[in-house]
Amino acid sequence: MPALTSNTELARQGISHLNYPDYFRVMLTFFKVIGALALVLPFVKGRYKEWAYAGFGINFISAATSHWVVDGFGSQVIIPLVAFAILAVSYVFYYKMIQKREALVYKANSNSSTLRVSKHVVQGLS
Repeated sequence: MPALTSNTELARQGISHLNYPDYFRVMLTFFKVIGALALVLPFVKGRYKEWAYAGFGINFISAATSHWVVDGFGSQVIIPLVAFAILAVSYVFYYKMIQKREALVYKANSNSSTLRVSKHVVQGLS
């Protein structure tokens, strides 16, 4: 979504309203797209996803803080905090999925000698 909306007049006004330079809008767009790809693509593993979660967390907290300082507490502060809460829930479930996968790998490795014997027995019988 940021790639589609970052070049609009509303996006330019939003960045300038917060007293950020215009190049900051371009950097945010670039890093949001890279981060979203890191979170969505299944072949991106481990630390890259962790860094993407951390980057989005910093982004949402910074957005809420920037709006609060410039405009006071309002809906522009609440929206990034809601997005941060969704990100946190996503991270918790991602971490649980990783733990479950590691437990299955550990269990498979601990039973691997049994599996090897059974494969050899089956191959010898056929």
